[in-house]
Amino acid sequence: MRDLRPSDLPHLERILRETGAFNEEEVDCALELLNIVLDNPAQRDYLVVVAEIAGDIAGYVLYGPTPMTIGNLTLYWIAVCPKAQGQGIGQRLMEHVENHGKTLQGRLVCLETSSQGSYERTRSFYRQAGYLEESRIIDFYRSGDDRITFVKRL
Repeated sequence: MRDLRPSDLPHLERILRETGAFNEEEVDCALELLNIVLDNPAQRDYLVVVAEIAGDIAGYVLYGPTPMTIGNLTLYWIAVCPKAQGQGIGQRLMEHVENHGKTLQGRLVCLETSSQGSYERTRSFYRQAGYLEESRIIDFYRSGDDRITFVKRL
C-alpha cells in the first residue's frame, strides 16, 4: 500500500475500464478525482491508497472525510485489477480506510452504489466486508436505478 503517484494514472484508468463495472461517465469522474489529488497535494478532501503486487498496480481506493460531519469517512472509489481480484486486495484496501478512520476516532464509513444488476458483485463485496444497506433512494441515478448507501460502523 502506498500513496498515489502521477505515473499511476494510466494504470488506474486501465483498471477502471477493465473491471467492466464502470461506464464512461464514471471512469471520467474517477479520473477527475485522482487528478484533483495529484494537482493539489495540500487538499484533504480526498485520500488515495494504491495497492501493488510485485511492483504492479493491483488497485486503489479513494476516500475522505465526509464534509460537515464529525467522524465520518466516505469511500468514493475502489477498483481492483481483474487479474488480482479474489486475492484479498479489495479487502485490504477497505481495511486501510477503516483503520485510518479508527485512528481519527471515526464513527462510520459510508459509500454509495447503484442498484443496477451489473453492480451486484460490488454490493456483494460490500456486504462481505461487513457493510449494511442503510438507505435507498428510488430512481436516483435514473429511472429504475436507485442509489444505495452502505454503512459500516467503526
